[in-house]
Amino acid sequence: MKKVFSTLRVIGLLVLAIVLAEVTLDTGDQPIYEAYPIIWLILGVILFIGVAIEVSVAALDRTLYMSLKPDARARYENAMAVKKQNQFAWFKKTYDNLLDKKPIEKEEEIILDHNYDGIKELDNNLPPWWLYGFYASIIFAGIYLARYHVFDGATQKEEYLVEVAEAKAAVEAYKKNAKGLIDANTVELLTGEEDINAGKAIFSGNCAACHKIDGGGGIGPNLTDSYWILGGGIKNVFNTISEGGRAGKGMVAWKTDLKPEEMAQVASYVLSLHSTTPADPKEPEGELWIDPDARVDEVEVEMEDSTSVEIQMDYEEAKE
Repeated sequence: MKKVFSTLRVIGLLVLAIVLAEVTLDTGDQPIYEAYPIIWLILGVILFIGVAIEVSVAALDRTLYMSLKPDARARYENAMAVKKQNQFAWFKKTYDNLLDKKPIEKEEEIILDHNYDGIKELDNNLPPWWLYGFYASIIFAGIYLARYHVFDGATQKEEYLVEVAEAKAAVEAYKKNAKGLIDANTVELLTGEEDINAGKAIFSGNCAACHKIDGGGGIGPNLTDSYWILGGGIKNVFNTISEGGRAGKGMVAWKTDLKPEEMAQVASYVLSLHSTTPADPKEPEGELWIDPDARVDEVEVEMEDSTSVEIQMDYEEAKE
């Protein structure tokens, strides 16, 4: 036992030294052992001193013990035996009380008359820890019954739905602040002046060479009309910028050059060019895009003149 306590004291001394070093020395994010390699030497010296102290104390204790006279040595051994016996007296007493069992010497007091081929039965009491736990479960069951079945407390399903709603709200709040998580499924149209100006700057530096500075189209298509080759709307435009155009003849993917928030800004700026009048607009390309989420009053419908109808007749049919 003495060796165990000696080892624990030495380990505690080392831990204390490490904690003090971590608290007193500021190394930022760098581990203290990399910033100050001499710490290893200091810990080694502390370990050596700790072991030396424990060995010296043990040797001194042994020397004093050997110098005692026989009667004094006997009294010392008796005192140490009593101390060892009472060392964990409180724990042993508490453990015995929790079990509430008779010692082997007193088992005759609780032995029953049953005898099965020489095997007898003892009438021990139920362990108090088990008995108190059983009583606690009864009390808990009563409180639970009153809380959830009498006073209509929230059910597990309701608590689950509330927690899921809170988690979704937390995720949405996190996404608003973490713009790097934007993708084609979560991107939203940006209308703030700061975002539009940032998108305009990126467009001017990277996209104007093909689409012209006013979006009228050059090598690339016109971005001011309602016709789109790969679909309009913020999600489609963002995806086109991110993944590139048609294979072999479309624009390159910009996801390796632009951050997600930058692509969202460019896509929003491109959509802000709709219905503007460029200097030399290119002819429409692709298909007319109608936003499926737009209100009816926002949809542009091209009407044809119903008063002029072109009739084509087959020559043979007209001849008859």
